[in-house]
Amino acid sequence: EPPDTPNGFSCQTQDMRIVTCTWSQGDTHLYGRHSPNYTLFEEFSQKMVPCTESCSERCSCSWDIGQQRICNITVTVENPLGKKTATDVFDVTHRLYPAAPFQLWEECTDTKITLYWKHRNKGIGLFCQTEVLHPDGKVELHNSSDTHLDYASITLGGLQPYTEYTARVHCGAAKHFWRWSEWSEARTIRTTESTPSGKLDIWREITPVQGGRNVTLFWKQAPSFRANGRNISYEVTWEKDGSKPESISFSSVYNSTRISIDNHSYRISIMAKNSVNCSLPSVLIIPKATGFMQENDALFCSFLGTEELKEEQVNGTDDGIFISWEPRHIYDSYIIDWCNYPTLQPCDLQWKRFGPNTSSALINSAAFVPGVRYSFHIYGSAANRASLLEKKTGYVKELPPLHDPAVEKVELTFNAVTLSWDSYPANESQSGFVRGYHVYLAPVQEDCNLKGSKKHVLPDDSVLCKYTIENPEEKRYTVKHLLPNTKYKLVVKAYTGGGETPIVSFKYIDTPFNSNTLYLLVLLVIVPLLVAAVCRWKMKWVQECCCPVIPSPNKSKALSFKEFKVRSLKI
Repeated sequence: EPPDTPNGFSCQTQDMRIVTCTWSQGDTHLYGRHSPNYTLFEEFSQKMVPCTESCSERCSCSWDIGQQRICNITVTVENPLGKKTATDVFDVTHRLYPAAPFQLWEECTDTKITLYWKHRNKGIGLFCQTEVLHPDGKVELHNSSDTHLDYASITLGGLQPYTEYTARVHCGAAKHFWRWSEWSEARTIRTTESTPSGKLDIWREITPVQGGRNVTLFWKQAPSFRANGRNISYEVTWEKDGSKPESISFSSVYNSTRISIDNHSYRISIMAKNSVNCSLPSVLIIPKATGFMQENDALFCSFLGTEELKEEQVNGTDDGIFISWEPRHIYDSYIIDWCNYPTLQPCDLQWKRFGPNTSSALINSAAFVPGVRYSFHIYGSAANRASLLEKKTGYVKELPPLHDPAVEKVELTFNAVTLSWDSYPANESQSGFVRGYHVYLAPVQEDCNLKGSKKHVLPDDSVLCKYTIENPEEKRYTVKHLLPNTKYKLVVKAYTGGGETPIVSFKYIDTPFNSNTLYLLVLLVIVPLLVAAVCRWKMKWVQECCCPVIPSPNKSKALSFKEFKVRSLKI
């Protein structure tokens, strides 16, 4: 088929002398000696363009135009089935496509970079653009004009000390912009070191000991803090009024230390230090220890007028544990601290600071797991002095208790049983807040239906009687209305906000025989028999006294003669 019209035919120059024209070739499905043939012709000079085309993805052709500035170039594509043409008329000064800048170098301070580069388009005014890649991925573009013959430059300000930036440059014609050059090679540049900016975020844990206190100090880099240097270290200083300060330095791998102080008031400061200078100090005031304030026991009677603070239960969510507190206008900030691993030592103490207008926070941590109780202390801080205000405790998610209460004492009567489990713990060792207990009971051979109970159906469809105790401190319960001389199975389960564990085993008891029934049997059977026996004996005695038996004549002594017979009769 005939050739396609050359698509995207366009010409440009890098140095005002060599012109390069490019275009896209179509597909004629003709090959070998029938392949399309390209020719370029300049209309103003009426000359064929002395170039040989090269085609891969696009076709191109370059030649020297000498001093000519206005060109009218026609490209003709021809094969045995036809030909097509395309034309481009242009001013060479309007088609300048500069060469990429090269040989970049820089001069740095802590907040500025002056970037230099060379270019090959001497004598041509260029407009350049510098791309700066920040460490956080942000990209900035800075424009500049090329005013030097051999090199150009731009100064980039507002940078962070001791930070790596990546820069590259491309340029275009300043007077008649046609298109950007290719990018120069990217250059990675680091600003110089400077004094650390901002302050460290510091905290402490105070433990009373004989004759004084142990203070564990913690520090971390706050979001606003910048080390501004390569080798960072920390300097801890503590002093009391009228005494010489003590200090100790730590490398960057440390974030805590323990010091021992007496019961006087102390001022503690921690600074970050690099090869240039130290940051501003972060300060903590440890108050004087008195009989009215023992921090480890959370007693601040002299200041708050309260007794020991009680922990308030809080509820967790999938996002963390929500903490709220009553704000006080006297504090300039609030601090919440907690342990990521409450059962370990050290427990990985964590803390967060909040502004004076904050009265709640959602505390979360990757270390939080269901079934572990976390304790939170809320402090108010004024003039670097922290005071404990409230205590909270909670779980991100409550789980059923790890163990069932062990019934330690069983008191039986013929119709009741009293159960006791006094040693069962309802403290932080549990996997949820123990809200109360359930007592389950049933006769061994049949379903249960006792007065005052609720029915509880097991997976095997057997029915238990269920009793609920809603006070976790009540660890004694009496089940009434039992049958005497009967075997029962029972179990006591603790329940939390996460429920309770399934019933897998029972304790067995036997109620005794009802003694009242024996007494009734004695009254109704034995006593009447005795009365009947006595009555019978008495009746025999009365009869013998009042109605004696008539004696037999044969037994009378008066008639004790020998018997005789008259005729056949016995006399």
